[in-house]
Amino acid sequence: MSIQNHFCLMCGTRMVPEKLEGRLREQCPACGWIYYQQVKLSAAVLIEEDGRILLFQRAHEPWKGTWNLPAGYVEVDETPAQAAVREVREETGLEVSITRLLGNYFFDDDPRGNGLLVLFSGQPVGGELRQSAETLAFNTFPPGALPEPLCGAAHDRIIREWAEGAFA
Repeated sequence: MSIQNHFCLMCGTRMVPEKLEGRLREQCPACGWIYYQQVKLSAAVLIEEDGRILLFQRAHEPWKGTWNLPAGYVEVDETPAQAAVREVREETGLEVSITRLLGNYFFDDDPRGNGLLVLFSGQPVGGELRQSAETLAFNTFPPGALPEPLCGAAHDRIIREWAEGAFA
């Protein structure tokens, strides 16, 4: 964990690094409040049609130019499934219906922090596929012709597992 030099959420005092519970954590020297760094929660949707997977090429860092599933971070007021539907709409223009939970994937290669990606399958139910500010391109790919490079944060593992038939 890198110490971020935060301020206490309880009293506003600058936090200091302390060895607590076997880990380096930030603690408030005034009131004792401890900052517990946590993994980020994200959600993705695997959209498959006619044996092809929908992927888009990222327009922003990290991983600008790589290919990934429609996905993003879960906001504090939504469930992972709600976030997944919102992210698909924002990134692709499609409205989707979540059909099932496919799995959970831990990742530790994102420069923004470690996280857990909740993967759903989904079916388009409306909207129109379009490019967004977050996408350089989008396309569908069969298992034997995946684009490179693939995005990290578990997208690469998921896409390869799909190509191997893991979600059939």
